[in-house]
Amino acid sequence: MTTLEQMGAKAKEASRFLMTAGSKKDIALGAIADALCENCEEILAANKIDLENGEKSGLTASLLDRLRLSEERINGMADGVRQVAALPDPVGRVLDGRTLAD
Repeated sequence: MTTLEQMGAKAKEASRFLMTAGSKKDIALGAIADALCENCEEILAANKIDLENGEKSGLTASLLDRLRLSEERINGMADGVRQVAALPDPVGRVLDGRTLAD
């Protein structure tokens, strides 16, 4: 089985779980957002180490900026996760379809 086929099989397996997960997904996303906020200081401390290692490794200033976290960025991530949780559940809905000519 190729890597692509393995990825497809894993995606199919995950889709079966997601179809039955229902509100558990929103609860999990809420927990992720809460964990980001609650562990902000620990995340920032680990990010500082990442930035120092990146500088030592010769990362460019633009890559370091992308890697750099702040309390505002972490809060923004948490807000984004909460926004995803608030979206209607797309599982089981057909968003687009068509029949192609032979």
